[in-house]
Amino acid sequence: MKLRNFILIGRAEGISYLLLLFIAMPLKYMADMPLAVKYTGWAHGLLFVLYVAAIIVAGSERKWSLWKMFLFFLAALLPFGPFVAEARLLRNEAE
Repeated sequence: MKLRNFILIGRAEGISYLLLLFIAMPLKYMADMPLAVKYTGWAHGLLFVLYVAAIIVAGSERKWSLWKMFLFFLAALLPFGPFVAEARLLRNEAE
């Protein structure tokens, strides 16, 4: 897997998580629009699974340690985490 593809998947997953947390959830609870969470959550779930698969594929191809792959996984659980992980990855790749 090309590093660019891994980064694009991570960005999409990160954006979907932020949309879910900061737009869909408030719409559900403040504007009584539960469908916002249903569809955004479905898209985020799909992207999350794709991101985890991308971590495994990219990690295997690039010979990342299990610890490094685990840290990428943990980053996906935190808001803005994939963006921080991407920045660190690109900084390490540049060296």
